Amino acid sequence: MASPENVSMTGMTVGEAREFHSIFVKSTIAFTGWAFAAHMLVWFWRPWTANTDGTYSSLMDGVQVMATALV
Repeated sequence: MASPENVSMTGMTVGEAREFHSIFVKSTIAFTGWAFAAHMLVWFWRPWTANTDGTYSSLMDGVQVMATALV
C-alpha cells in the first residue's frame, strides 16, 4: 500500500496514473482510427454530400477524375 505522501487526490500513485494515462491515450487513438475507418467505408458505400448539380458522387467518380488528371 502506498504511503499518504505518494498518493494524489485521485488516490493513484504516480506510476498508476502514468499507466492509466497510457492506456487511455492508446484506447482513444484506437477508437479514433476505428471510427475514421468506419466513416470511410460508409462514405465509399453511400456518400452523404451532394455535388453542385444535386447528384451524389461516388468513389469511382473520384478515381476517374484522378486517373484522367494523371494520364
